Amino acid sequence: METTFKAISPSEFFYKNRDIAGFSSPARSLYMSIRELVENSLDAAETGRILPEVYVELSEEDAERGVYGLKVVDNGVGVPGDKIPSAFATVLYGSKYGFKQSRGTFGLGGTMALLYGQITTNKPAKVASSTDGKNLYVYELMIDVVENKPRVISSERRQSPHGWRGTMVEFSLEADYPGSRAKILDYFKHTAVVNPHATLTFVDSRGRLYHYPRSVEKVPEPPAETLPHPVGVDVEMMTRLLSETSARTLLSFLTSSFQKIGSKTAREVVELAGLKPDDQPKKLSHQQVTALVDAFKRYGKFRPPDPTPLSPVGKEFLEAGIKKTFNPDFVYVVQREPSSYSGHPFIIEAAVAYGGNIPLTEKFHLYRFANKIPLLYDERADVAWKVAEEKIDWANYKVPKPAPLAVFTSICSTKIPYKTVGKEAIADRPEIERELTMALRECGRNLKLYLSRIERREAAVKRLTLYAKYLPMISEFSAKAADVKKPDVKPLLKKLGIGEQELKALEKQGKT
Repeated sequence: METTFKAISPSEFFYKNRDIAGFSSPARSLYMSIRELVENSLDAAETGRILPEVYVELSEEDAERGVYGLKVVDNGVGVPGDKIPSAFATVLYGSKYGFKQSRGTFGLGGTMALLYGQITTNKPAKVASSTDGKNLYVYELMIDVVENKPRVISSERRQSPHGWRGTMVEFSLEADYPGSRAKILDYFKHTAVVNPHATLTFVDSRGRLYHYPRSVEKVPEPPAETLPHPVGVDVEMMTRLLSETSARTLLSFLTSSFQKIGSKTAREVVELAGLKPDDQPKKLSHQQVTALVDAFKRYGKFRPPDPTPLSPVGKEFLEAGIKKTFNPDFVYVVQREPSSYSGHPFIIEAAVAYGGNIPLTEKFHLYRFANKIPLLYDERADVAWKVAEEKIDWANYKVPKPAPLAVFTSICSTKIPYKTVGKEAIADRPEIERELTMALRECGRNLKLYLSRIERREAAVKRLTLYAKYLPMISEFSAKAADVKKPDVKPLLKKLGIGEQELKALEKQGKT
């Protein structure tokens, strides 16, 4: 029997294997669709230094078949009219493949949501966008799964109403809103925590309005594009960079294509690889490219990657988001110094909050974030759970059981080491695990100071209560025994901080 070989397109692969992208059931697919489109909207606003306003509306179209309509509107920079079909109807196409931090990573999100909608309803998606507030481009699109390219059903250009600029995506999909409602509401709530500068509005299929107004009137610094760090470069990436360079010598290629490589370092690396500084980059053989990458790995003296392209949540923003959402009695936020893994810079932020609106729990409530997006599934597979549960003994920090304790972890990086393309759990890289452990220990120490103060205050109140209760009795009995006038102990109690109201309350208790 003859074996047949054939290649399939990325869209056909994800059509057949949508589970690995997180679209595994109607409930989770609805959550993933909302999440991916909201993330795109937040990125689009922050790119233009705009305070984000994201509106999400869910409507029921066919109750028997479980078909819903989903619409997401933002006020971001918009998508150029000629790029809309490819941006929304081509899998693995987008603006997020450079060396910079972004919420999306794989180029799947928005397109995968539309692909799922097309698979389950066979209806086109509607996309409208304006980049200047004047011209509005409106498309009806479907995805050619076999060819991985857009199929334009209709398109038009018209005047943008009221000078609106941004993007609107509207499509139908098979969904289970009752089964995903809790996760979706958690998503909006947690997104508001790490994006307090954004206004989020969600109207569900029953007309219920969930509104999260911004609490910070300041846009965080957006991440910047950066060059790759030599430690994270492999042969494939090196080959691609060599083919794209305009440098005429190997020395100028190294100094212009990578961060943290100056002329001195470049010469040392070239010598270690057995090459010459004047070699032409585009004429290197496969063996020479391999030798160059091997020299990168053996060099060992590269400086850490540049963290300036990163955009962490920020202590001010994270604290404001936690206070607004949970109104805790205590909150402490820490931001670690930049670090790196495999040549990728990252920054860890962590926080603990205690009391307020945080429910009692036997352990802790864990809130995980990566590049400013909440991670709601696969909690126990995440490195943050491993650290908070296994590396931190909260009893050492005087945390009682049960306790109203919430733990927050956030990582930002040019490359988040997700375990799957579903982007829900972060791998336990040793460098990340170490930074998380240090951050949570610092949070724990400050929480311990707070709880110790509470403990001392409660002990002092107990002592004062005893003084207020028994000092008048002791003075009365002593006066009778000595046959003298009963002394007035109120001035003494006042010095101890016990006033008239406390005494009257204690007298009432004694009578009852």
